Amino acid sequence: MRKLAFLLSLSLPTFANAESPTTERITTILNSQRYEELKPFGADALNPLLSMYEGGDIRTRTQVASALYYLSLKSERARDLLYKDLHTPDENLRLQVQWALGRVSSDESVVKGLLDNMRNDPNPLFRDKAACALASDQIHLTEPQRLLMLEGVVEALGDEKDDVRRIALQILTIQTGQSKGFSPDAAPTERDAGLGRWRAWIAEYRAHAGAQ
Repeated sequence: MRKLAFLLSLSLPTFANAESPTTERITTILNSQRYEELKPFGADALNPLLSMYEGGDIRTRTQVASALYYLSLKSERARDLLYKDLHTPDENLRLQVQWALGRVSSDESVVKGLLDNMRNDPNPLFRDKAACALASDQIHLTEPQRLLMLEGVVEALGDEKDDVRRIALQILTIQTGQSKGFSPDAAPTERDAGLGRWRAWIAEYRAHAGAQ
């Protein structure tokens, strides 16, 4: 019986190599957008994904950025590659990059870059989606980095653009559950009073974080 079992085992196919994260396998996954199939590979998927990003066209880079968002693994190389496209004029790539950056890094430069896009990008869509990335996708931030983000968002409440004030308030509401009575469409004097309340809050938050 043992000999028979051994002989049978020799005839069984081996799937280990077929399931390794080759570029061909990952390309199939990206094209089908079945990003959940990358999960079993874990960190082993990063090198082929990032090589594809580095040498890929806009479509490939957009697909890889989506996959990196799904994997949500910290990687300095991923951060560096994605950051180069933080101001790309291609709409789809820019959106995927803005969302993915916080999922692969905990980095002050990423926070500052997204804050800058949120306030200063000439395209309102990119401003809005940078705010979405700040509100929901900065999953690896340290406490000092989160403080930096919140300070920047509080100051954005004083922006001259009404859409920036609105998205800044949305971020703060998501992050803190508070509005402090701030109305982005109120008269300037009323907005100034609300901004003062938020500045007092962030000063208290900063003092508490420093005491820990």
